[in-house]
Amino acid sequence: MNFDCVKNSLGRLVPREVPGLGDLAPFAGAYARLDGSYVWTPAPRTRKVPAPSTNKVASSLRQAIERSGLANGMTISFHHHLRNGDAVVDIVLSELEKMGIRDLTLAPSSLGDSHDCVADAIRKGVVSRLNTSGVRGEVGKAITNGLLETPAIIRSHGGRARAIEEGSLHIDVAFLAAPACDRLGNMTGSAGKTACGSMGYAIHDAKYADHVIAVTDNLVAYPLSPHISVPQYLVDQVVVVDSIGDPSQIATGATRITRDPVQLRIAELAFELIRSSGYIKENCSFQTGGGGPSLAVARFVRDYMKSENIIGGYCIGGITGYMADMLKEGLFRSLFDVQSFDAAVTSSIAGNPYHMEADVSWYANPFNKGCLVNDLDVVVLAALDVDVDFNVDVLTGHDGVLRGASGGHSDTAAGAKLSVITIPSMRNGVPSIRERVQTVVTPGETVDVIVTEKGIAINPLREDLLAKAKDAGLPVGDIRRLKSEIERTTGIPDDVEFTDQIVGLVEYRDGTIIDSIRKVK
Repeated sequence: MNFDCVKNSLGRLVPREVPGLGDLAPFAGAYARLDGSYVWTPAPRTRKVPAPSTNKVASSLRQAIERSGLANGMTISFHHHLRNGDAVVDIVLSELEKMGIRDLTLAPSSLGDSHDCVADAIRKGVVSRLNTSGVRGEVGKAITNGLLETPAIIRSHGGRARAIEEGSLHIDVAFLAAPACDRLGNMTGSAGKTACGSMGYAIHDAKYADHVIAVTDNLVAYPLSPHISVPQYLVDQVVVVDSIGDPSQIATGATRITRDPVQLRIAELAFELIRSSGYIKENCSFQTGGGGPSLAVARFVRDYMKSENIIGGYCIGGITGYMADMLKEGLFRSLFDVQSFDAAVTSSIAGNPYHMEADVSWYANPFNKGCLVNDLDVVVLAALDVDVDFNVDVLTGHDGVLRGASGGHSDTAAGAKLSVITIPSMRNGVPSIRERVQTVVTPGETVDVIVTEKGIAINPLREDLLAKAKDAGLPVGDIRRLKSEIERTTGIPDDVEFTDQIVGLVEYRDGTIIDSIRKVK
């Protein structure tokens, strides 16, 4: 289906209207709706008063679905705290298929490598619309090949929280994986055989979904204690299954410090840039991802803070065991945990009162009265591609196929005083700095620095950073010159050919459309 499109402020063609989605607003700048004058109207919610209950445990998943009132055309959600070990999406979609329920909107907080079942559900008509942050594997291929009736909507974590609160994403039934749960629905992620740590995404869905079903493999005596992530007053039903997933797949090796010399060089340069900026100081706030290069940056930061006797204020975002260790060592006074990236975090969030669970709206919703990312000093982020205007793509691969996640990328880049993108100069012989990225997720105006093993490029908007980096003797250069140097080795790859069919829309955190994803020829 072709749509009437208009150019947004980045020159990207985006539709004005999509049947089933309504009128759409083109992206007009990262802070266009954040100058204090924009008005939003959170949607009023109608709630049926339930009969009093002393036991919410359903006899089966099917019974719970029937009691929920779920019907064709409705919207269901899941959280992704079990990441690649999640089994709940598959369990539920399989049951819905058997029940003959069709034409659903699937609205998980994200999808990972364990969710190829979603592609099957799309082909079978169980799912016809998709709202998510991440798309990988067979799901990414299904979307890119145009199998959905309506373009998929890709949102950042903060943007999804905003959309749920304002009502543009209305969840009829939320199926929430609960590593430990009691008969009235109190649940936690910090206990049980499938413990996943924080449940920051689940907390938000539980607050706003019309009907909430806790899916657990660990029904405990009432009351669950001492740590409750989602309280009973937000939960309608509890279902016990054999297993909600495999917690060993939460990290899948991603939270080890890299030993790759290229990635270590990138991490070293990124740290030296951060140190020269002056932002690592008393009471600073810091966020980094769970990948090897990011953890290597964190290690350099940790050693520097120890040597300079610096005590930071807090770390936020996806929390790793490495961050929990920094809290234990007294390098930071607290952690705000939206998502735990490895099993080592579980005992920390359960036993350390300064390791605090935060819901995703608190973390990154740009329209609330003060999300955490707005007070962030430094964030270190990865990317699939960047371009000469500092725009970042974390969604589409070099072949044009969806294989990534928006996550908190654009949220943290917009909020942080210093946003650093770490990226190898090439992957499999393909350059990572392009003239124009295929898909803009994070706009260049919010990106301060790009660090490769071949050198550093600083956004011209940050003359202050450029001066400090040069004073520190860092290898800083013009981004176009860096691009040309890389292309002398790789050559310039051919552009991917696309059709005019729009298969996905990238919604910026403020609700505007920053880019369109088209079907690959």
